Amino acid sequence: MTKESGDGGSSGSGYVRADKIDLKSIDEQLDRFSRVATLEKSRSISASGATTVGLSSEVLPLTPTKKERKEWEIDPSKLTIKSVIARGTFGTVHRGIYDGQDVAVKLLDWGEEGHRTEPELASLRTAFVQEVAVWHKLDHPNVTKFIGAAMGSSNLLIQTNNGPIDMPKNVCCVVVEYLPGGTLKSYLIKNSRRKLAFKVVHQIALDLARGLSYLHSQKIVHRDVKTENMLLDKTRTLKIADFGVARVEASNPNDMTGETGTLGYMAPEVLNGNPYNRKCDVYSFGICLWEIYCCDMPYPHLSFSEMTSAVVRQNLRPEIPRCCPGSLANLMKRCWDANPDKRPEMDEVVSMMEAIDTSKGGGMIPLDQSQGCLCFRKRRGP
Repeated sequence: MTKESGDGGSSGSGYVRADKIDLKSIDEQLDRFSRVATLEKSRSISASGATTVGLSSEVLPLTPTKKERKEWEIDPSKLTIKSVIARGTFGTVHRGIYDGQDVAVKLLDWGEEGHRTEPELASLRTAFVQEVAVWHKLDHPNVTKFIGAAMGSSNLLIQTNNGPIDMPKNVCCVVVEYLPGGTLKSYLIKNSRRKLAFKVVHQIALDLARGLSYLHSQKIVHRDVKTENMLLDKTRTLKIADFGVARVEASNPNDMTGETGTLGYMAPEVLNGNPYNRKCDVYSFGICLWEIYCCDMPYPHLSFSEMTSAVVRQNLRPEIPRCCPGSLANLMKRCWDANPDKRPEMDEVVSMMEAIDTSKGGGMIPLDQSQGCLCFRKRRGP
């Protein structure tokens, strides 16, 4: 379950409270405008040739201006939306084609019209624009490539076996590159019985570390680092996705508070509602590193309340298997330290990961354990 905080305000929503409208005043202004427009219409011609009307000292264009497309906006006519490949709390992810390129299309479903209050919708719009504003500026091999987005478009169609279906009014979508490997979470579940070779563990974790290091260099805190938000391409390269709760890091830590993220991956300071910074991502990386190595879920038998209490008050962390190489085990422990100041920066994590030797014995069984380890078996190849 993901918890997220929103502004919830209605500013900038384009709506005006009905009880605040002075209808009599509006009628008087329209009547005055009509009379002045008739008198001065013939005398007011713009330099571009567009017909205008003079109202006092202002010149108002009669020719409607075309809405300017934002730099991240797509052309809906170039987008073909196909089958569903994933479902989430607020919508679905579809396969699609945009301008000839294979893409994934995230469609946001905010409920039927009239079922949400205007403040709720305004908060969702703000969150959508925030995600797009963060994502479209990023460029890194371990971050999913952003193609574009559409907000409030009614020109979208879903192609089905029975023909195209019109999308609901004002639907929003995010279009990104399509990655055929699916989520890291699903990949780990598929390999939960046999585990992964250490070289594969190392490669996946290093990709994640490099992607997070890049985000932090751009002053971006992801705030929901988990294996479900990581995607794999056809060569098993990991790419970070889903920037729905990401935000530019505030200069004042007190400006970043609230339970934002996914339980099980959330740092103690976030769970506790205390101020936090980019080090919350480092904590989440430590949990992901354990999950990648073990191909298992952290705290599978604890309820949300039990987990929160144990992580914050009892310093609970996932149990590291005996056969885990010391270099990896020490990195996990440093990343999920209860004190954010003692956690390394992500660029330091990258350096430590790059220094790990994966050539000896696959790395799954330490050299001093000649009998091997029952929790993992040495494997050849990826």
